[in-house]
Amino acid sequence: MAELGTGYTGEEAIEEYISTHIEPEGKILSELYRATNLRLLNPRMASGHIQGRILKMLTGMIRPSAVLEIGTFTGYSAICIAEGVQEGGVVHTVECNDEQEDFIRSWIGRSGYGDRIKLHIGDALKVVPEMGLVFDMVFIDGEKREYPDYLTMVLDYVRPGGYIIADNTLWDGHVADSAYDRDAQTIAIRAFNDMAAATGCLETVMIPVRDGLTVMRKK
Repeated sequence: MAELGTGYTGEEAIEEYISTHIEPEGKILSELYRATNLRLLNPRMASGHIQGRILKMLTGMIRPSAVLEIGTFTGYSAICIAEGVQEGGVVHTVECNDEQEDFIRSWIGRSGYGDRIKLHIGDALKVVPEMGLVFDMVFIDGEKREYPDYLTMVLDYVRPGGYIIADNTLWDGHVADSAYDRDAQTIAIRAFNDMAAATGCLETVMIPVRDGLTVMRKK
């Protein structure tokens, strides 16, 4: 375990401590996270061990049969969610970057959950309405500038009592920092957070884990 005097920041030490006191991520996810860091730009976009276990736990508590994920990246979070869905459940994950398709499919295939994950390549704002599905749970982790549009859209495709989970809703603390008042991504995430808090059809909590995780239940 990392200690505060070993060159780690306080936050890094806490994350290391948490990582050693929760369920291991498993061999495939560990290898996928390493491959993500070696081969892709912006590897921090991958959920990682702590958030991945949270997603699995939340999914296991909700027990959804139909899940939508907006923003696949490398498939790490999709695999974690697939671990928690009920038998016969499907995770529909949408990725806009077609250059990552082969990478994603290879890791989904190796995960042991390939039968539970269906990858869609394209713009989620166009792909999701074409599915014609109603979801028990949605995980939003796509293009930050489109977060408000994602929320508006998915409200029509989540059943009453269903859940919407959104990543990066604290955005490195920028949402509460006036220095980022003109940053387009920060502006969009603030708008998303305001919408989630103000709409009368959602119960909303924000969890200050990693970069901020917001959990909403549709009334």
